[in-house]
Amino acid sequence: MPLYEHVMIARQDLSSTQAEGLIEHFSTVLSDNDGKVLEHEYWGVKTMAYKINKNRKGHFAFLRTDAPAAAVQEMERLMRLHDDVMRVLTIKVDAHQEGPSVQMQKRDDRDRGDRPRR
Repeated sequence: MPLYEHVMIARQDLSSTQAEGLIEHFSTVLSDNDGKVLEHEYWGVKTMAYKINKNRKGHFAFLRTDAPAAAVQEMERLMRLHDDVMRVLTIKVDAHQEGPSVQMQKRDDRDRGDRPRR
């Protein structure tokens, strides 16, 4: 099955448990449609570059999935209809990276490539 990565932004006035509940809800939608969530991360409340629906901040969540296209389309459709979800980004990847995402890594642990350190 194809591999996907999803980033979801939920409203800032939700509690963190409600935001994590959204992750579980949409993971269930995927599993009901023959997909599976390999890993998920809750990034917390972050400030956005611009306002979305009059909100300056939002709860960010990241999911790595292995699911058929129909399951991903159904999950995205339900996310866009849900009142608490402001934005969704889904990308198809060839392979998932091991370990935590860049957002969850410490600044010193990030791989910066060939750039010289200052």
